[in-house]
Amino acid sequence: MVDNGVEGAFTGPTELHSFAGVLFDMDGTIVDSTEAISKHWHKIGKELGVDPSVILLTSHGRRSIEILALYDQSKANWDYVSYIEGLIPKEYGGDAVEIPGARSLLAALDHAHAPWAIVTSGTRALLTGWLDVMGLSHPDNLVVAEDVSIGKPAPDCYRLGIERLGLTVEKARAEVLVIEDSPAGVLAGKAAGCQVIGLATTHQIEQLRASGADWIVQDLRSVIFVGLGVDGTIQLEISNALQT
Repeated sequence: MVDNGVEGAFTGPTELHSFAGVLFDMDGTIVDSTEAISKHWHKIGKELGVDPSVILLTSHGRRSIEILALYDQSKANWDYVSYIEGLIPKEYGGDAVEIPGARSLLAALDHAHAPWAIVTSGTRALLTGWLDVMGLSHPDNLVVAEDVSIGKPAPDCYRLGIERLGLTVEKARAEVLVIEDSPAGVLAGKAAGCQVIGLATTHQIEQLRASGADWIVQDLRSVIFVGLGVDGTIQLEISNALQT
């Protein structure tokens, strides 16, 4: 978790909530691959002749194709992006760690056949690579970088995630939970009409709050799957949320 100096404020009571579906971001939400991504962009930065620290200032939560377009249009294509991102889990897999609580939450949702999906700014090659390397549950539904024309904070990816869960009724959007770690992702989830949990794993609390997160928690140990309701909704306990 980012040192925000307010850990004692994570004291919210346990609350039970029902959701029609849950959409997870990947990096910083399920897996913390900060060190791996840093090494990756240092490698790519050297190849491009660009200071990697400049790239890293704005890379988190953004699609690689958009970052590459700033420096070399010839590399801003899905074949190249999928290739270089597919190498990250293979070359730097040992540098990634699970977000606490992620493994058990995903496994519980998967075992119950609950409606959940991963919505990421990474490519399919990167996402499946991390899930395989880390041995984490694979959802039936994914939304990856290649699936949308505009990345976060635009809501397109989460709107597509809602559709892929079969929740096309407009009112269902307010009943879908998005779990994110970045301000851009929180903004995307809110713009899609969802409720959003912000994880204080990679960004400052004030950034998550300003982006409109409905709850802010330290990590996924604060989100527990209780079961499926008689109507098929996902029952989650949310605890130790930031108290304002």
